[in-house]
Amino acid sequence: MILLSHKLFLINTFNMTQKLTIILDLDGTLVETAPDLINAHNHVMTKFGFEAKKSEDIKKLVGKGASTLITRSVWGQAQKNLRQINDATLKKEMVDEFLNYYKKNICVESKIVKGAEKFLNWCKKNNISLGICTNKQDYLSVDLLKKLKINHHFEYIAGSNTFDYCKPDPRHLTNVIEIMQGNVKKSIMIGDSETDAETAKSAGVLFILIENGYTEKKSSEIHHDYLIKDFIGIEEIISKYLNH
Repeated sequence: MILLSHKLFLINTFNMTQKLTIILDLDGTLVETAPDLINAHNHVMTKFGFEAKKSEDIKKLVGKGASTLITRSVWGQAQKNLRQINDATLKKEMVDEFLNYYKKNICVESKIVKGAEKFLNWCKKNNISLGICTNKQDYLSVDLLKKLKINHHFEYIAGSNTFDYCKPDPRHLTNVIEIMQGNVKKSIMIGDSETDAETAKSAGVLFILIENGYTEKKSSEIHHDYLIKDFIGIEEIISKYLNH
């Protein structure tokens, strides 16, 4: 009953303003990027003499960015091997190699999440502003969206290096909304991880969680106002926050 009342309050608050802004995460939310990220990750692991990882192990780390993905994978293995390494130097070399390989192979197996492209077109017809807030670097994000031919849907794309901070810092999200001349009180974030959830909650933005995302946590452990499997039927939720 409390949850229902909260949703009704949010709907009423939204209807007091004029324009709806939707900000999406990228990896695991809008685009299934895991296959290409996994290939890049394992390329680096093999090149530097570490053990390659399984897809499910890597997917859990994707939402935190390339540096975290490499660091947590490498140091876990390094500790097992009791290998003596210059941490800072090796980490930089591996992250650089990862990014160089990935940018050359960014859209080999990556694909748009089910129902997402239809949803983007629906948003355009309904005069909804769309933006991206991702911990992927901005130049990689733009390149991926261009290769998938959906970049034209977005008014602004912010990556981990766009500002001096990134998710879960709420300013990453609120700055995008402000740049797009949106209103935090009439904005929605769609993401797939606790990083996205924490960002949206701290910013006071309604959050839609895509289940089974690139995260170590279960959906039930992550804050959300709505839970969806993919973008099929999401229009029904968004319509509640549109002015008619």
